[in-house]
Amino acid sequence: MRTTSVGVFKVATKGPGDVSGLMSMIGSGTIDPKSILAILGKTEGNGGVNDFTREYGVAALCAALAPHLALPPHEIEQRIAFVMSGGTEGVLSPHITVFTRREVERPADISGKRLSIGMAHTRDLLPEELGRSAQITETARAVKAAMADAGISDSDDVHFVQIKCPLLTSDRVEAAAARGNKTATTSAYGSMAYSRGASALGVAVALGEIAPDVRDEDVLRRYDLFSKVASTSAGIELMHNVVIVLGNSASSASEFEIGHAVMDDAIDAAAIMSALNDVRIGAAPQATKGRELVNIFAKAEASPDGSVRGLRHTMLEDTDISSTRHARAAVGGLIAGLAGTSAVYVSGGAEHQGPPGGGPVAVIARLSD
Repeated sequence: MRTTSVGVFKVATKGPGDVSGLMSMIGSGTIDPKSILAILGKTEGNGGVNDFTREYGVAALCAALAPHLALPPHEIEQRIAFVMSGGTEGVLSPHITVFTRREVERPADISGKRLSIGMAHTRDLLPEELGRSAQITETARAVKAAMADAGISDSDDVHFVQIKCPLLTSDRVEAAAARGNKTATTSAYGSMAYSRGASALGVAVALGEIAPDVRDEDVLRRYDLFSKVASTSAGIELMHNVVIVLGNSASSASEFEIGHAVMDDAIDAAAIMSALNDVRIGAAPQATKGRELVNIFAKAEASPDGSVRGLRHTMLEDTDISSTRHARAAVGGLIAGLAGTSAVYVSGGAEHQGPPGGGPVAVIARLSD
């Protein structure tokens, strides 16, 4: 059986184009650029359709890594999975998390399952397929492929599935219409929710969390259908889904572990504590001997029924600030307070990602003993 070692490195950034921290770690030999499999980032954009900090961040990383991989910048994206999530409202701090993977001999003194990572992607999707069963089916296939790439056979060992998915633009809507087809919506901003939701349902199907007979009309309507580990972000820069599976595997010799829990709402501190306890580190200040918090990944959304535990919220009615920005700030502050760090990955828009108004939260810890 192939044994891999996964590395996880959190790097603060001064702006979406700042690659100095990563380059410093490469220069010191801390990170081997040839082993980089995925980079997840939080950028200080608005998180909307016109958030070009995501594309800017990816372009900067590709340009910086190209000489180290002897590839032109445009080919770097074929080799490394980039997921840039815009929006660092409130106390959230911009940063990237770099995942590396290399094959190793499994040390005799390592027991149990350790962090493993796998990557796959769907075919390019047509505009009229976004937010519909075709995207669900293709995503489910890619999740299975990413699990195999990670050496994970049991869906219970999957703790977080990060997906970057496409959205609609006016040109893409017009292209579908020219073929005689209608898109799920004509709104670019609204299409982000459809794409995120369908992608999350694809994760749920792949992991057996829901039955595979999901219909087009279930997307953004059947909120009782959801995945407990899916995190999906929509962007303008691609037309396929990039799927990253994070879990624990017996084929990994990593010094990291991952655990997760599910938030029932935006103030569910107990779920965050459960996720921290799942990797045995607890709330800040983390004083567990031999274990160190690396990063927390979570989804956030304004509860669609307009209330949190029976009390009205105004996030959906604010015409100045979008609800996704409110939700990121609220959940980010809650997690930062419990984790003791504001450099956490909180992504807005949790359609079918956890129960309505809630979302999954995953924690990666380093075993330093």
